[in-house]
Amino acid sequence: MIVDSHCHLNHKRLLHLGGPEAVVANAHAAGVLVMLTINCRISDEFDEILGIARRIDSVWCTVGTHPHEAGDEAEKKFTAEDIAAKAKSDPKVVGIGETGLDYYYKHSPPEDQHENFRKHIRAAQETGLPLVIHARDADDDIMRIVREECRGMKVDGVMHCFSSSRKLGEEALDFGFYISLSGIVTFKNSTDLQDFVKDVPLDRLLVETDAPYLAPEPHRGKINEPALTVHTAQKVAELKSVSEEQLATITTENFFSLFSKAKG
Repeated sequence: MIVDSHCHLNHKRLLHLGGPEAVVANAHAAGVLVMLTINCRISDEFDEILGIARRIDSVWCTVGTHPHEAGDEAEKKFTAEDIAAKAKSDPKVVGIGETGLDYYYKHSPPEDQHENFRKHIRAAQETGLPLVIHARDADDDIMRIVREECRGMKVDGVMHCFSSSRKLGEEALDFGFYISLSGIVTFKNSTDLQDFVKDVPLDRLLVETDAPYLAPEPHRGKINEPALTVHTAQKVAELKSVSEEQLATITTENFFSLFSKAKG
């Protein structure tokens, strides 16, 4: 069994593949038997993704505001307490996010992203649920903010779709976070990432699609879907010098260790 630890089953691009139920059926046929669908806007998306998770037994979801949306007034109104309350409201909600920082696009001002990230960290502390962290061109601030907010308090999390510097990856691992790998790790020019993956402990690795984005080789450029997690898993197994079966078993165990509410 393989777990797609990060996808967007409500995304309109996946309607071309038949919508959530059809996409999940494709995933099951490929051996991807569990999926985590991610919330990016609480105000107008959370109810939809929670509905998907409720309808489909093999799907869980998160609650959170993506850094791109951090400056939106409709998202700013949600406090850490509001996010925590939504997370506690349903057994299908197993994580906090997607949150973090993105200085590449800067669709939201950095100061709004910082406050958004901080309130998600506080919600994770209140609920005990892991953070799903988006990091792009923000290496210096990601772990600084985590450390400032935690101040000795433990918080679990995963660096999703990791493609940042080795320095950030090592800091995240030292803090206790997991590293999740998307189709980027299969790209021929991702040599730095591939070298880093060789050094990441097996018990701290997850695999994902970030569907409908970042389809892995040999499907690069096409609409991504959870079924294609198998290609990323194959590449990671190769980099870690383990069998595909071992990699599938280990990353599945890691998923349920991190997102322990999903066991339930």
